[in-house]
Order: sequence, then structure tokens, then C-alpha cells
Amino acid sequence: MSFFRAFDGGLDLLIWVAPRASRPGLGPLHGERLRAAVSAPPVDGAANEALRELFAEALSVPRGAVSIVQGATGRNKTVRVSGETSALLARLKSLGVLAQATPEADRSSRKR
Repeated sequence: MSFFRAFDGGLDLLIWVAPRASRPGLGPLHGERLRAAVSAPPVDGAANEALRELFAEALSVPRGAVSIVQGATGRNKTVRVSGETSALLARLKSLGVLAQATPEADRSSRKR
């Protein structure tokens, strides 16, 4: 299993959020989820907004292209990033987080 699922028009990312982090950033894996550290506290949706901003900046997409589709009140979240799937995967690869995925997951995410 991998921390992402590719589909036509974007990616779903399985995320484990670390709020109130001293250094925001992505990685390493936390179990089968990608760790995302944000400096915002988990109060009034601040950490969720910081998470959206983190992914928008990291993947070079508008913040409106990033949404939390599951887990809005917990640490385990599913984040959907809309955009050209191949470009998003290339950006993840350039960030070094795609290398953390298992080879089987990379094969299963390809279109057949």
C-alpha cells in the first residue's frame, strides 16, 4: 500500500498531520501515511488551512486545488489535490517523498 492514489484529474494523499511543529514540511512516512508537519495549532481549522497551504506550495497548485476530503478533525486525513496527475506525481518525485512509496504501490497507481 502507498500513501497516494492516482486518478484521472488528481491525487488522493493519505496524510498523518503533526500540528504545532517547529519546522513545517513533508515526510517521512508515518506507518502507511505521509507525515505532514504544520506550525499551526489544531484549533478552529488552523492546522487544516496550514496543511492546504503546505501542499499547494509543495505541489505548485492553487490552494483551491487542495481539499481535505476525510478526517477534518483528526490527525489521519485524506487530502485531494486536483490537477494533471502526471505533473503532480513528478512534483512529488522531485520532492523526494515519492521514493518512500513501495514499488508495488507505484505499479497499482498507474492507469491500465
